[in-house]
Amino acid sequence: MGCNSAKYVKVVEDTKSDRVDRNTEIVIRSALLIQKWYRRYMARLEARRRCTWEIFQSIEYAGEQDQLKLYNFFNDMLQQMEPDKCGQPKILRALSVSKRPVSMDSLTLEAEDANIYRLSNPDAITVDPMYSGPHITFPMTYSQLQSLIQAIKSKQRLHVKYLLELLLETREELKKLGNINQATTSISHKITVCGDLHGKLNDLFMIFHKNGLPSVDNPYIFNGDFVDRGSNSVEIVIILFASFLLYPNEMYINRGNHEDHIMNIRYGFVKEINRKYTAHATMVLRLFEDVFSWLPIATLIDRKLLVVHGGISDTTSLSDIAKIDRHKFLSILHPPREDGDITKLTENEIMEWKTMLDIMWSDPRTQVGCTPNSFRGGGVYFGCNVTEAFLSKHQLQGIIRSHECKADGYEFCHNHKILTVFSASNYYEYGSNRGAYLKIVGRDLQYNLVQYSTTKASRRKITFTQRVSNFESSAIQDLREKILASRTQLVQEFEKYDKSVTGKVKVKEWCEVMEYVMRMDLPWRSLRSKLVKDDPGTDIIVLYHTMFDQYHLYHRYTGNGPTLTEMLYRNKDNLETIFRILDRDNSGQISMEEFEETIKMLIKHQGLKVPERDILDIAHSIDINKDGSIDFNEFLEAFRIVDHFGINRTRRRMDSNESVDFHSVNGSIRSVNVSPTDMTRKVSRKVSRRTSLNEIVEISASNKDNHILNDNSVKELSECD
Repeated sequence: MGCNSAKYVKVVEDTKSDRVDRNTEIVIRSALLIQKWYRRYMARLEARRRCTWEIFQSIEYAGEQDQLKLYNFFNDMLQQMEPDKCGQPKILRALSVSKRPVSMDSLTLEAEDANIYRLSNPDAITVDPMYSGPHITFPMTYSQLQSLIQAIKSKQRLHVKYLLELLLETREELKKLGNINQATTSISHKITVCGDLHGKLNDLFMIFHKNGLPSVDNPYIFNGDFVDRGSNSVEIVIILFASFLLYPNEMYINRGNHEDHIMNIRYGFVKEINRKYTAHATMVLRLFEDVFSWLPIATLIDRKLLVVHGGISDTTSLSDIAKIDRHKFLSILHPPREDGDITKLTENEIMEWKTMLDIMWSDPRTQVGCTPNSFRGGGVYFGCNVTEAFLSKHQLQGIIRSHECKADGYEFCHNHKILTVFSASNYYEYGSNRGAYLKIVGRDLQYNLVQYSTTKASRRKITFTQRVSNFESSAIQDLREKILASRTQLVQEFEKYDKSVTGKVKVKEWCEVMEYVMRMDLPWRSLRSKLVKDDPGTDIIVLYHTMFDQYHLYHRYTGNGPTLTEMLYRNKDNLETIFRILDRDNSGQISMEEFEETIKMLIKHQGLKVPERDILDIAHSIDINKDGSIDFNEFLEAFRIVDHFGINRTRRRMDSNESVDFHSVNGSIRSVNVSPTDMTRKVSRKVSRRTSLNEIVEISASNKDNHILNDNSVKELSECD
């Protein structure tokens, strides 16, 4: 009996043990299944984020390429434009104001100084007794800098008299500097490098809050692109220039590709000055234009690290950089000649111009050698071997650059020898990227990277999934607007495949047409579900007309003519640039004749057949008071993306014309100590053949970058476990 009882107990225990083992196995298998599901979910989320990033970056770079091609666009138009009473087209005369003589001797500079002071004389301006904003005197003091920053935080605007004085003082100090700043850490044993800010003042305040204001013990390098895109570029420049005047040996400011008059016309800085200093906008703009041309091109830290905005090429050398007459380049987008004639450039002038383009516009890539940066339209893609050769030649440890938005605010490449630092957080949209700054410490110049993201306190916290969804939604909306602007051309290309006009094409054909017409290297297969509907019952046929079902493009002055409206909308930024160049007094008004001439030349340049009567109708409909002048701002802002009910669905761009409430800014921040093995992901892109300034300066290229981050990599990422 006892034996049987023992056996029974043993059987029960074995049964319990088996049950426990099975339960454990089920738990483990469940955990592994959940883990596998979660990894796939996060991989697909990351794939969506990268795809969205591709959309925003493609749209941004397409705009930059258009701007770089604008000089060619002007040349095409000028060949067709009739001369005015002065014997040359109006646009050419307008552009000629922004040109410098090829050689600038001491007498020429003295004459220019006198002319600058005459055009922007602050003594001719009085400060209203009712003015309650900040006051500044020279030389500046630390307390004045603190008061100035506090006033800007309180949304007080610096009086135009003080702004002009600040710019003139800054100009005089910048003229004393060479092309290459020589920064040292011998006193402070540290230095902080900041990348692009693009008018995002809250990011500058975050940096100063966490890292302290510039001082003898806390030197800074600001690596260009502190203006344009954001709505507080003026305030950033005021703070940076005031800090530079207070600490000229501890505050280093490099020029970026956006410290450029033509770029400022297109990307918002000119518009911001017109809005904030309306009565004196012309003199303020002329002075800013001149001061930017005096900014140094590069900074050397302890003769070991080079800081430049964009990058280098296989022809870049420090000796060549040091010899450039940087003041000639009010805009890097044209050659440094008064007459603008490229054919008259000497070999030395071509090399100077090429060097400036390479420094301001180039990007590192995983390729070998140098190829034209056809995605941006200017500068080059430079490979790891170019970096190694440059560092070896000049006995440097590394290069710090900016110019490219990075998801984490920074990125290493070329065996850790190139570091990109980008300081504008939420650059494309809220949640799109962190900002970062680099703190270099110690005798061995150790890198400490600090990441942050600034938001308004009123914005509720959202999850990563929600952030990606919002980010994706904004990108798709921007892409839809681009697609609507090319509707006629897209339909024409689709109908080449759809001979019977059924409204249906194969997915492969749809992708080919989208890439050909839109000129964007995007994962169109992955984006298909967001943009177009499939034919019911199959997933290999799409109904291409459904891309245009939801919204349509409208302009109140064009009578809804699709071809003309689409053409004007596609070239809206080019039109604004031309109009602002013609608008010499910054009044926002141009003559009826100038408007008609510009639209006609644009239509001719596009190869469109539009009745001249339609152009005249547009011009007369805008000239409301019949005085012969046109408010081009009203014309440009009259474009709308509307739905079937006529409701405006045009996406309001983040930080376009609104000021930030600096009392309610908060953010998250974290520090990253970088080890040599901490390599972030490499970014590479297929190079498409496009016209660029590189072709003008005849940059030779040995090979092309064929690495692609598109459908294949997204598919691989989404299928990983």
